[in-house]
Amino acid sequence: MNKFILFFSLFVLNGCNENDFNKDIKGLVYCSEANPVSFNPQVTTTGSTIDIIANQLYDRLINIDPNTGEFTPALATSWKITDKGKKITFRLRKDVQFHHTDYFTPTRNFNADDVIFTFGRLFDVYNPFHFVGNAQSPYPYFRSIGLDQLIKSIHKDNEHQVTFELFNANSSFLANIATDFAALLSAEYAAKLIEKEDLEAIDKLPVGTGPYFFKEYKRDILVRYYKNPDYWHHQVNLDQLVFDITPNATTRIAKMMTHECDVTAHPNATQLSILAQRSDIKVQQETYLNIGYWAFNTQKPPFDNPNVRRALAHAIDIDKIMDSVFLGTGKRAQSLLPPTSWAYQAQANFPSYNPELAKRLLDQAGLSDGFRMEIWAAPVARIYNPNARKMAELMQSDLKKVGITVKIVEYEWNTFLSKLEAHQHDSVLIGWAADSPDPDNFFSPILSCAAAMSGKNQANWCNSEFDLLLTQALDTTDIEKRKHFYFQAQQILIQQLPLLPLSHGMRFQATTDQVSGIELKPFGGVSLANARVN
Repeated sequence: MNKFILFFSLFVLNGCNENDFNKDIKGLVYCSEANPVSFNPQVTTTGSTIDIIANQLYDRLINIDPNTGEFTPALATSWKITDKGKKITFRLRKDVQFHHTDYFTPTRNFNADDVIFTFGRLFDVYNPFHFVGNAQSPYPYFRSIGLDQLIKSIHKDNEHQVTFELFNANSSFLANIATDFAALLSAEYAAKLIEKEDLEAIDKLPVGTGPYFFKEYKRDILVRYYKNPDYWHHQVNLDQLVFDITPNATTRIAKMMTHECDVTAHPNATQLSILAQRSDIKVQQETYLNIGYWAFNTQKPPFDNPNVRRALAHAIDIDKIMDSVFLGTGKRAQSLLPPTSWAYQAQANFPSYNPELAKRLLDQAGLSDGFRMEIWAAPVARIYNPNARKMAELMQSDLKKVGITVKIVEYEWNTFLSKLEAHQHDSVLIGWAADSPDPDNFFSPILSCAAAMSGKNQANWCNSEFDLLLTQALDTTDIEKRKHFYFQAQQILIQQLPLLPLSHGMRFQATTDQVSGIELKPFGGVSLANARVN
């Protein structure tokens, strides 16, 4: 093993010239696995992008305490729910400054106008920025949960108070307002962009109130932030924060071992033993609310047939996948929800490995001679799937035994996501990392009819009975009633199998022993607001 580590070190030392920019950094370098698709959390659900932008550049009205699950103040200091849950009033924090950047100098502090602009952009077609951005899938998270259809209006009570009026009460509204996607934007900056006729810049040249402000982005190389000297919450320790874009997992670890990076995302199970031998590297881990799954494009034959989907599910050996891909760092799924969720229910009829049954089901579907299909494999390591390519190869081998020929498809990450949103796939190995502990966060964003229309439902599945159960669960705050509806929803998923839940992964993060102040959370993106390098 020592020779292996030495080889790694020599390899990286000989190949460092392309990344000499790191040598002059006075701050922290975070090895990230992919380019950001945007610099505005409103317009993406990509976890690698959210990690880079959400908590570093922006704040939300409220946060969720990762230990208790309770809501805590952020840019709102307090809130009140009235009119049987249909009105939510937020009292706003005073003296919060937006970022001063090379491209924008604010003349006022954060106020109610910024809240109205931020959320009005989602549902107000007269907002000049409503149609700016990803036309194929605008505001994917909020559309998939129906928030754009839930908000009736937002009233400015005064400079530091706003009231949201909803069409109906919704038990997950506060949880969704607390997600990383609900970042507060500057209405004044938006007005300046209108004057300059450069509306697209709002998602490319960010302005927030967070601990760091944007400095530069070089595709495939780096994202650079500087310390926000006026951050309202606390003094920021780092003068500079750089995300080193390193898609290859082996290269990320190699950079970690030579201290070219101070922090690295998602070391996989095979790399953990290597890192454990280093006294100068620490590995953090956290049980994480996530689900990795195999989604079938239910609008494409033969995947529109539930019996074919069930045959595919019975044809693969999930235990072998867990042993070979996760190496003890994941848990086999028995439902879409992880076992730590209060609405979890293990499914007694979860498909087991049974190739003979798979053959019989295929025969009943008129596919006794088999067929050809594609499995798309995510090209980056994720918490819920550290090696999608290897997983796809194991499944390819299993499916061959029942007469199915599999082609494994890979693309660059952002291209991969774009083609998924267009539903060009047969099936895909993908997943979801929760943004809040609310169970609806596992259902509506990835399986609702609205999510299918927004392009974020990779199963391309719309079931009115399932959607009704989600609506009924959101219409009440009674936990037992909500459990009842979510139990039924989980049963429908196992009966219909638009996707096959596979695994829940642990979240790992490696840092040098000089780094402190980075806390892993069980949900949401990475926050480096309190990070320091000693």
